[in-house]
Amino acid sequence: MLLTSSVYFVFLVAIFLIYWPLQRIRAASLAVILFANYFFYAKWGLFYLALIPAASFIDYLIGLGLGAAKEQWKRRALVSLSLAMNLGILATFKYMAFFLGAWGEFSGTKAPEWHWTFPLGISFYCFQSLTYTIDLYRRDGKPVRSLLAHMTAVSFFPTTLSGPITRVLALAPQLEKTGRELKAEDGGRALYRIGLGLFKKFLIADYLAENLVNRIFDTPGLYTGMETLIGVYGYALQLYYDFSGYTDIAIGSALLLGLKLPENFNRPYQALNIADFWRRWHISLSNWLRDYLYFSLPGLRSKWKALTYVNLFVTMLLGGLWHGANWTFIVWGALHGGALAVQHGWRSFRGNPKPPAEWWRRLGPSLLTGHFVAFAWIFFRASSMDHAMEVVGRLGSATVAFDNISQGVAAVMAVAVVGHFMPRKWADWTAGRFAAAPFYAQAAALAVLVILIEYLSMTGAAPFLYTQF
Repeated sequence: MLLTSSVYFVFLVAIFLIYWPLQRIRAASLAVILFANYFFYAKWGLFYLALIPAASFIDYLIGLGLGAAKEQWKRRALVSLSLAMNLGILATFKYMAFFLGAWGEFSGTKAPEWHWTFPLGISFYCFQSLTYTIDLYRRDGKPVRSLLAHMTAVSFFPTTLSGPITRVLALAPQLEKTGRELKAEDGGRALYRIGLGLFKKFLIADYLAENLVNRIFDTPGLYTGMETLIGVYGYALQLYYDFSGYTDIAIGSALLLGLKLPENFNRPYQALNIADFWRRWHISLSNWLRDYLYFSLPGLRSKWKALTYVNLFVTMLLGGLWHGANWTFIVWGALHGGALAVQHGWRSFRGNPKPPAEWWRRLGPSLLTGHFVAFAWIFFRASSMDHAMEVVGRLGSATVAFDNISQGVAAVMAVAVVGHFMPRKWADWTAGRFAAAPFYAQAAALAVLVILIEYLSMTGAAPFLYTQF
């Protein structure tokens, strides 16, 4: 069930209408959302109905144990059990085919077949679940006593496919709170975020994919170097609008149920350096990698500063592997890890200077960062290393023509760039005006959006790009 499908919105409305009358009864309201969570998983495969509840229940028991255990060895054993279980789920149901294939290439033997691959939502579930047990191990919170609240928080349906990764200790208290009311302003903002997400997905991301990106990346040899470069820019915009569009719909869906999810994007292509980019792009993943992986690696407090840079590289290398079981993602992660290490080393060498205040001094670093990120996206998008190098080769051909860049593509890319670089206060003003408008005006605006999508979209919605990770 895609978050852009009509079935999803019928489902969301049904849950909304059942949930709010029962909101004052904690167990009943939690049961409604838990049912929605598991129904959402079941639409993708009944196997999830065995895997997710079992894993959630085990982590719930581990959490209670971490809350009660005083001896450090017991706490380490419990958190190690949670790590082994969740990482084992990832390795078994997402990466096993890749590992077996790599072993086959290394050993020169035929790789055994593996038919138990269920990547959908597994990464986001496991990372979300690990926030709970690791936070308890670090004594950053107390265990969730309600089994119903824990199982609901760890599998919350809007975050199932592509996040944002929500910490259980932040979401569970919201779920357990009774007596909430949906204010008209919050309802308006929820509808605005959903409408904005649909606009981003259908009218920008899918349009660029269908009319530019897929064509150039599928057959790069048919296009000039300049057209390929525009295709790379187009993919950078497509990926941002696709993923941030999903985030908008997820945040809006949660807000309709009175729940607040963390923001996941903050105009990433305005970043001044690669570290700034990762503070703006997929923020929930960046924070997860920093808080639960980077800070856990050995040598962070060592006098050998080189270990800090090694840890940065390893963190992003593993972050690349998390995105997919393919060497292209490992290269993408290595590029970002190497860039982060170089950037941190350069800042340290210069005494950690403050970023420039003048816009003209910020323009150069921002353009350099944006082009590095766009270049790295080539490996993120490519199906293989040979495919990635073919695209890079076309970029290096230095051929110039624009015959395959239509006026529609140019117009949509212009809208995408303007939307991304629009001042935040303008975007906040627009959201506030929509939320303050009468309900019939909001309904009319959404109706116009739906008609526009129906008129301009030549095909149905493509799956969100991040559902494969």
